[in-house]
Amino acid sequence: AAAEPGRHGLAARAGERGESVSTWLGRSSPPGAVGPNDENPDARSAQRARDWGRFTRNFVVQGTAAEWALCWMGDLRARLRDGGPGLDRAHLVYFLHDEVIVHAPAEAAERVAEIVRESAERAGRALFGGADIDFPVTVAVVDAYDEAK
Repeated sequence: AAAEPGRHGLAARAGERGESVSTWLGRSSPPGAVGPNDENPDARSAQRARDWGRFTRNFVVQGTAAEWALCWMGDLRARLRDGGPGLDRAHLVYFLHDEVIVHAPAEAAERVAEIVRESAERAGRALFGGADIDFPVTVAVVDAYDEAK
């Protein structure tokens, strides 16, 4: 099962069957493990299968989101580096999951905010082409890191 919009349930069912699943860019999960025999193998096996199905669903969703975030960050970094006068001092200072902090001179802040949004859209198109997927990005221009929300 590949990471495609609306296919979360398919990834979970594949995991419940012990199958490997893949993110959009092809990173694959390990196959499900067969559990030891116990007094009530049916109930325990079913629970293990559901647990592994939840893992595989999350593997696909979170793994694909991480791939998108890496594309976003790569595009953002390249555009800041090549952005010309005023952007030459802007740079990434923090990244965690789907959050980035860019340090930039005040006079470049609004342009950097535009580039952050545009890079998110560009990353989505790079990965998913014309698929109708929304990548909402909230941008805050602040004077100090602790003011960002």
